[in-house]
Amino acid sequence: MDEKKLVPKRRFKSFKNEWVEMCLRDLSESFTYGLNAESKEYDGENKYLRITDIDDATRRFDKNDLTSPHIDYEVSSDYILSEGDILFARTGASVGKTYRYDSIDGKVYYAGFLIKTRIKNEHDTEFVFQNTLTKRYKSFVYITSQRSGQPGINAQEYSTFTIFVPTIEEQQKTGQFFKILDERIANQERKIAKVKALKAAYLTEMFPQEGETVPKRRFKGFKEKWLKKEVGKIFQITRGNVLSTTKIKKKKSKIACYPVYSSQTQNNGLLGYYSDFLFDTAITWTTDGANAGTVKYREGKFYSTNVNGVLVSNDGYTCKAIAELLNLEAWKHVSKVGNPKLMSNVMSNIEILIPENTEELDRLSIFFKNLDNQIETEEKKLDKLQKMKEAYLEEMFV
Repeated sequence: MDEKKLVPKRRFKSFKNEWVEMCLRDLSESFTYGLNAESKEYDGENKYLRITDIDDATRRFDKNDLTSPHIDYEVSSDYILSEGDILFARTGASVGKTYRYDSIDGKVYYAGFLIKTRIKNEHDTEFVFQNTLTKRYKSFVYITSQRSGQPGINAQEYSTFTIFVPTIEEQQKTGQFFKILDERIANQERKIAKVKALKAAYLTEMFPQEGETVPKRRFKGFKEKWLKKEVGKIFQITRGNVLSTTKIKKKKSKIACYPVYSSQTQNNGLLGYYSDFLFDTAITWTTDGANAGTVKYREGKFYSTNVNGVLVSNDGYTCKAIAELLNLEAWKHVSKVGNPKLMSNVMSNIEILIPENTEELDRLSIFFKNLDNQIETEEKKLDKLQKMKEAYLEEMFV
């Protein structure tokens, strides 16, 4: 490799030495496969667990708590993770995914679908782990795992992954930098989860539950019972139009200024922008596919594709509060035979409880819009942190 490439683009000022290329096997004490417990798999009813995915690696086990998945037979300590161990998923959809064990995760056993490596003391575990999050590592996984049938990477193949290594002091400083950044990202994720949980609680308390006609929590001045209404009686029901993706612009402009919404869950269903609109403030729902029954409030002028049904009203019912109410109810009416569907005739017959006074709907709409704005703000902060980390990963490693 060109000598100029043996140092990262960005590094701490006090370090000048060139980095050295090493295979993962040279940095590690060992590569071992996890516990093969095929005869004692956890299936939701028994008391056994086999970890089959890297996402399950942090599940905790308590032999005294029969309500949680756990292994209830003697397991060699060889299958218990220690501080700093790194796991690699070796097969299936999660192949290549990595996890660094931390003692705060509690006692964790790892299974046959996972490979563990323990980094030698003369190298920094955090530094090595962060290397497994780079684009270069992902490229290695993509190339190595492609084979006939199920994708997979064995321990010997993982051990050949090359890492460019500086002095232990620079490793530690770089590793600590990313560990702090990861903690900031984790804290931001917890903030988002907290606000979402708060919203879920308010949805339960501020809308009547089954068998009730008034909510548990209510704005002052409203006392009347909520009334049951059929969707088709309070809305005009229509549908979006087919729109070629070649006509949709990724960025908003003076010409392509109207948002185009589809059934996708990413980016709140926003596909891009178009030069014309179909609706001016309405409620959409996904009619077909995996997201059938998902309801969204769309404020302002917009274009909707044909996979969305659309509810329109001029009587104060086209609001955030009704959209939230319907989102709690519509999924119950989705047909699961073949391709999931929630067609217009079914939506029309759905009954929901709503306040007769549209002013209460307005108050509820403002309240939940503010919560959604808070979630969106926190998610933007998270996205910024994640993109920052991606950039640092590419600049601070060779």
